[in-house]
Amino acid sequence: MTARPRLRVGPVRRFTRNLLCPVDFLGRPLLLKYTRDPAEARAEIHGHARLARHYRVPALHAHLRVPGGHLLAYERLPSGTDQGLLLDLLNADEPSNALHTYLDQLTTAYREVILATAQPTDPSHVVRKLYWDRAAPGGRLDAYYAGADFLIADGLIDLPVSRLGTYNLNINGRRHHLDWAAPLRWLRAHFATREPVWAALTQGDPTDVNLAHPLAWFDYDTAGMNSIPGEFANFLWYASALGGWLVPTYNPAAFADHPATFAHVPANRPELRRADVDDTTDTLHIDYTPRHSAPRRAAVTAYWNQLVRPVADLLWPGSDLANLLRPYLALRILGVYNLADLAPEERLVLLARLAEAMSPAFDPTAYFCPLESPCPAP
Repeated sequence: MTARPRLRVGPVRRFTRNLLCPVDFLGRPLLLKYTRDPAEARAEIHGHARLARHYRVPALHAHLRVPGGHLLAYERLPSGTDQGLLLDLLNADEPSNALHTYLDQLTTAYREVILATAQPTDPSHVVRKLYWDRAAPGGRLDAYYAGADFLIADGLIDLPVSRLGTYNLNINGRRHHLDWAAPLRWLRAHFATREPVWAALTQGDPTDVNLAHPLAWFDYDTAGMNSIPGEFANFLWYASALGGWLVPTYNPAAFADHPATFAHVPANRPELRRADVDDTTDTLHIDYTPRHSAPRRAAVTAYWNQLVRPVADLLWPGSDLANLLRPYLALRILGVYNLADLAPEERLVLLARLAEAMSPAFDPTAYFCPLESPCPAP
């Protein structure tokens, strides 16, 4: 009889700055996470403990300092190639019954915990990593854009982005205006105020790779009291833009175990149909078609109708959701990828999306749900 190996190590995967590795130790399936940043490791451990009181999370069996960083050993949930994540339910041509059931479970869990833990909170006491820190002096907005200028879309609209405000914008037949420096100033000022925000206990970064199937939550360095509108904007933007289009395009290594993702990128990549300059009227014409696969439309629709609307009706009755979501959405557009690093067509579409989000006419239901499959009324 062949003895079972005491230790079996799987392939190492890189997610942003962290490394993940599946390990079988004495028959126990573990997931090892290595992070170099001690502050991030402490936040992860603390966030996991807080989240475990309200959400299903894998057990944290051990954490220890190792050369160059910290190692955390988690219970490894069942998974496989194209299995184990919300992502895998979204990587389909049509929404399945399993996806609808999952979305019901997800929105119910969030609705219950958010409403049970929601309270006005001083911004200094919310998780700041994804919004406040990025808008702060020396944060990601400064790292990406301070003193920088770049072409609006090389080869398509060869004008520096600093001149964007001197032109009219005609986007899909609607008039807009966007002074490039204005949203940067506004975001820095908005996230520098001390006005309390409605916050609740959440994981904070609800992406389709941080949500397991069956339902559980991964990745805890942003877990804690998070801004509720920021939580909403994060999921909606990731489900409708980042997860199906930009992240697999610019970080393909993160999807090595979920290769079906790449087959569905064309169904989620916007189509740029027109990009030109009319010098007689100083107008930039940008026509594009947003694309979202049917499963992603179903996810956004369920999230909006079963979570965003019910929570908003209770916490902000009569308030304009557009104004609540706008700063968080704008920061997600600008603060995840440096727009200057993107391909010209993708940069142009994101600048158009930013102009639409900053518009006084911004309507989240039309913005996140494409017209061919509108969000049904709640």
